[in-house]
Amino acid sequence: MSRPIIREIDASAQLTNKSSRDEIRALIPRATLDVAGAMRDVQEIIDHVRTGGVSALLDLGEKFDGVRPHSLRVSPSEISSALENLDEKVKQALLFSIERIKKVHQEQLRAEKSVTVIPGGTVTERWVPVDRVGLYVPGGRAVYPSSVMMNVIPAQIAGVQSIAVASPPQKEFGGLPHPTILATCALLGIDEVYAVGGAQAVAMFAYGIGCQAVDMVTGPGNVYVAAAKRALRGIIGIDSEAGPTEIIILADDSAEPGYVAADLISQAEHDTIAAAVLVTPSRALAEKVKQQLQIRVAKTKHSERIATALSGVQSAIVIVKDIEQGLHVLNGYAGEHVQIHTRDAELVAKQVRNGGAIFIGSFAPVSLGDYSAGSNHVLPTGGCACHSSGLSVQSFLKGLHFVNYSQAALEQVAETVITLANSEDLPAHGEAIAARFRA
Repeated sequence: MSRPIIREIDASAQLTNKSSRDEIRALIPRATLDVAGAMRDVQEIIDHVRTGGVSALLDLGEKFDGVRPHSLRVSPSEISSALENLDEKVKQALLFSIERIKKVHQEQLRAEKSVTVIPGGTVTERWVPVDRVGLYVPGGRAVYPSSVMMNVIPAQIAGVQSIAVASPPQKEFGGLPHPTILATCALLGIDEVYAVGGAQAVAMFAYGIGCQAVDMVTGPGNVYVAAAKRALRGIIGIDSEAGPTEIIILADDSAEPGYVAADLISQAEHDTIAAAVLVTPSRALAEKVKQQLQIRVAKTKHSERIATALSGVQSAIVIVKDIEQGLHVLNGYAGEHVQIHTRDAELVAKQVRNGGAIFIGSFAPVSLGDYSAGSNHVLPTGGCACHSSGLSVQSFLKGLHFVNYSQAALEQVAETVITLANSEDLPAHGEAIAARFRA
């Protein structure tokens, strides 16, 4: 008998609707992503960049990407040339997606709000963009112009004035980032692009090696990029430590097995440690999905990679008692991509509390969100969706409080402030108030 392409877990007997998050995640573990283990190697890279400068970045490109870029920064003419040579069909698809992403993200801007606490005393909250950001776009198994759009557009809408992009040099393109990456930058008006990949790109941005230092670095990447973000957090702000992609689907017997299988496969295509999880109360659906997986995986271009991901410990078909228990599992798992294939899918989706992005019904596959739904695809992984959101305009904004009190307004609250300052044994705090009212 051939090995099943994906394992099955009977959670109906092992979990209850009161099972803890830890119990759920122990039953459905994610692949091991040893960021801590990568830290030693990454620290060596960071130190090498900090002390070795531009030559170190060029050396690391040659070591890790197999090519020594002729220059760290890509020239404007090379960016323009990439756009001129871009396939017209791809160009139109990018423009279409750019328009939708802009439409959704434009609505994320936050208005200034002023609160009058007492007459003469106001607190105003203004949202101010960070000054400069470095956006990382990975290379490797695939080319990701979608990640250019998902990083650049919210930063531009937020009003960030200085935006730089880094992407690994490609041997087949003479040490330049992939031309589709460059062309997408051109479409978005980005002319500061660096042929630098991995942890060294994060270090370049943090320390201003060969470029102006940035305030924040965002964008997905491998374990070394995640480790570099962790190591340099504090010197720079970051969005998250992105891990392997993951999809968790809640489906009942109304779901189309072929759609469910195709959606699992679409995310398993990213990486051999990608997580693809189906949660269902229907054993009949589970069997049909298994059959569809056997048929469909064999026909896909990256069948070996997909089969490895589906057969890994991080992927499973999870049998639950009912949709209610399924929702409990979904919220405990807190997946990057959550998909609902059930009757009354909109109603069920409203009960999802923890998820990077929620895809509702048969005609909202995750791959739509990867490119052209208008939503952002830079999303929390590894269970971080229980406390974090995906990349948005808000990611690039800082909320500043402007406090404006008149003499009369301060006098009205002076005794309160002095009392609290003294209760904390900070009398000088109180004196800063009292000094203003002495004759």
